[in-house]
Amino acid sequence: MSISLTPAQAVAAGIDFAELKVDASGLYWSQYDPVDGATRLWRWQADQAPRCLTPEGFSLRGRVYEYGGGALCLADDGPWFVNEADQGIYRQPLAGGAPQRLAGAAHLRYGDLSWDGRHRRVLAVEEDRQEQPPRHRLVALDTEGTRLVLAEGADFYAAPRVSADGRRLAWIEWDRPHQPWTRTRLLAAALDDQGQPGAPLVIAADPEESLQQPCFDRTNRLWALSDRHGWWQPWRETATGFAPASAPTADHAAAPWQLGGTSWLPTTDDGWLATWQEDGFGLLGERQANGQVRRLAADFSRFRGLALDEQRCYCIAASPSRPAAILAIDRHSGLVQVLAGGLAPLPESAIVTPKRLSYPSGDALAQGFLYLPEDRGDGPPPLLVSVHGGPTSCTYPVFDARIQFWVHQGFAVVDLNYRGSSGHGRAYRQALHLRWGEVDVDDACAVVEYLGRQGHIDPQRAFIRGGSAGGYTVLCALAFRDVFRAGASLYGVSDPLALAKVTHKFEADYLDWLIGDPEADRQRYEARTPLLHAAGIKAPVIFFQGLKDAVVVPAQTDAMAAALEARGVPVVVRRYPEEGHGFRRAANQADALEQEAGFYRRWL
Repeated sequence: MSISLTPAQAVAAGIDFAELKVDASGLYWSQYDPVDGATRLWRWQADQAPRCLTPEGFSLRGRVYEYGGGALCLADDGPWFVNEADQGIYRQPLAGGAPQRLAGAAHLRYGDLSWDGRHRRVLAVEEDRQEQPPRHRLVALDTEGTRLVLAEGADFYAAPRVSADGRRLAWIEWDRPHQPWTRTRLLAAALDDQGQPGAPLVIAADPEESLQQPCFDRTNRLWALSDRHGWWQPWRETATGFAPASAPTADHAAAPWQLGGTSWLPTTDDGWLATWQEDGFGLLGERQANGQVRRLAADFSRFRGLALDEQRCYCIAASPSRPAAILAIDRHSGLVQVLAGGLAPLPESAIVTPKRLSYPSGDALAQGFLYLPEDRGDGPPPLLVSVHGGPTSCTYPVFDARIQFWVHQGFAVVDLNYRGSSGHGRAYRQALHLRWGEVDVDDACAVVEYLGRQGHIDPQRAFIRGGSAGGYTVLCALAFRDVFRAGASLYGVSDPLALAKVTHKFEADYLDWLIGDPEADRQRYEARTPLLHAAGIKAPVIFFQGLKDAVVVPAQTDAMAAALEARGVPVVVRRYPEEGHGFRRAANQADALEQEAGFYRRWL
């Protein structure tokens, strides 16, 4: 291809959006800029260009559960946000200027903000790090900064939401050893005139149920997404109990790694605005009063951050040929207006779009997306298998400048949704239970054989890359299989037992679910620990590690690289002193991409 991307161009295209909120004063969102790694607050009003409200020195980002989320809410007097540097809560004047601090302390973090208009206060998940492990609770902070504890005692909390009349509070909670995508509870409590909650009632808590995104409709009826019937779908309060609403048999959300997600909203007694997945592609629709579901923004294939007013619905959307954009969609005509983003750094004719993959792996089917480069007449291309993190996460068929970079370098790319990924129902997601390091590796290796048999790729020139949990899959695949010519581990897990000892509270018991009890199942851990099987790795490996990483600490990467170097395996280690778990600075991201590309070229 005559048109290509440099690493710097691919990284610069990574502008992203979150936290859509709307009221009579306008539409607000947070916008991440990879150039400086900051996230700023933007405001749009009809017939006006979007305007940045965040002054220098501030950035919107929470760190509750390390992954954050829900760093913005709208109050009567404007937006309130969590500041990245000190994790305090601030009010941003609409006229611009210096934000005003509401609350915060060195040992406190906040997330999942929401506004209680009746009692004029911000509700939040609070993380108190004076104790280890940290203590989590729900709190309310009034406009003077006075703090009230609303709920505590559970290990984790999410999504404090108040009914339209201000008389009920709902939230999600769960306890160790569960994760928010395996087992949670939905609770609600009455609020008195002073905003004090009464005794909470459990609305839903099935042993095989994960609930997320509770929300009250205009009649003060409580809804939430539940996967009790196998898919995250809207459920609601009825006269006979908590029951499913009419909705497609599909996941209406991904695993809630971050707080504050909004992938659906109730609209009328039986209506909703929602996004869901069909065959890996996202759809957006509104169920109307007549029971018909009207499809919206059909040119896009992923939707998140939904918001509503009387005239429009808003969302963050992307498609195979367009990166993330803020959309305003007229609820009557369906007309789509792009408010921000959505500009690809390549002409549409040069963009390679994905083909859905569903292929056999063991006795099951695995999922993913295939990107094929232009036929250069020199035989099937090399393959790069990309493994997402989580591991209970998901990839989407949307424009990704990094994937386009690899394709324009001549690689076929598989963006893998191995068994255990979200978006394909609870059974698919639960397939990773006690089998991490097995089924994900099976699926990563099986796709090479599958595409090789079809003649799409050269199976002798297959490479594998992955970050965090995806890095663990990379190292397992290299240690236990002879499929890949080389691999890249980006802040990847090499020693699950060591990870269990030092990782943070949110994931402290995750390995018990993924592999087993560290004591009772020690042999299983040892059998799936790449560090203990370094002798099986013959392929070259490049490592990327942030030195401020609190999830996969640098010692993990150091130990794995040293074990391979001691055996003479070609190893490259790139360390970034100011980065944590996942790289945010553009220069570091571009360097990592350039170094990775050069590394693969050495072994083609």
